[in-house]
Amino acid sequence: MQATGPARSDAPRLGLSTASAAIPEAACSGGLALNHQPYELYSKANHITWQSLYCRNQELWARYANERFLEGLEYLRLPEDRVPRLDEVTAFLAPRTGFRAEPLSGYLPAFTYFDSLKQRKLPTAITIRGADSSDNASEPDIFHDVAGHAPMHADRAFGEALMAFGTCAHTAVELVSPIREPEEQLRRLTSLVKALTRFFWFTVESGLVRCGNVLKAYGSGLLSSGRAIEHAIDSPQVQRTDLNLDWVIHQPFETGRQQPLLFIVESFEHLLELTGTLEKWMRAGRLDHVSGGKPDVCAADLDSFLQVCETLQPSRLRSSRILPYPLSHRKRLAHRRLSANLS
Repeated sequence: MQATGPARSDAPRLGLSTASAAIPEAACSGGLALNHQPYELYSKANHITWQSLYCRNQELWARYANERFLEGLEYLRLPEDRVPRLDEVTAFLAPRTGFRAEPLSGYLPAFTYFDSLKQRKLPTAITIRGADSSDNASEPDIFHDVAGHAPMHADRAFGEALMAFGTCAHTAVELVSPIREPEEQLRRLTSLVKALTRFFWFTVESGLVRCGNVLKAYGSGLLSSGRAIEHAIDSPQVQRTDLNLDWVIHQPFETGRQQPLLFIVESFEHLLELTGTLEKWMRAGRLDHVSGGKPDVCAADLDSFLQVCETLQPSRLRSSRILPYPLSHRKRLAHRRLSANLS
């Protein structure tokens, strides 16, 4: 169903469930980003799902979440009985750390996502998981992004670490944009993005922090899932170790499963320091040949970096280069040749 204006009171309320939502075309801006949250489209079932998730996770957060998350949660005053309005989240978040909740209606490529963090934006899905998949969403939803991410964005040191991820993304562009051979450019970029993605996953998404003599969760993937947060802290099947940057960037992972290996930081100031070290390693060439394996780096993520690279090429170089194929076609050819070695 498409809408070209405000929803009519007698129109069916299909809701904004992740698996089935029909995003109104009129609400879209540029194809991926919404210029507002179409709050009137949330159904009663969507609000009930939020209420159920929030009620269940409150007890888990009290047991397993780190203190700064709990402080951020109290500061944000998220509603317990309904899907939150993103402008309300921003109203509490912006004065504290400068971050703003930005609504999304679709997939945001890697460079755009990391660049958003650099600009103190919190990319936020507007849909919410269905009641039948309430424990683990198949893809990020508003509960993951707001209840899982936003309270940590209220912490200043953590916010600075997020901005440093954006700096790393810009550094990757800076390093690969001068490379004139498309195949080598793609190979090196893939290695850099894979390393950055792994570091982000094992920290922001599934990280643990040492609080005195106990471990607490700060990763949003853990904090927004009932089974995952309990499994991360209590399960004897999980290996937990202090974060070693060299280990992390070479460590494969798969989404959609309970993680058998998790890494611990000493504090969020420590996380900020590690993110700065990652950027230094990029410049030193230490991320140019990371090990293969999961996650695969998709073409859309690579394109998001390469498109920025093209804008940085000197005009005289762009005009003098003989390009027998369009950029997108050359990237596809190079990607085919390299896919067996880079996956």
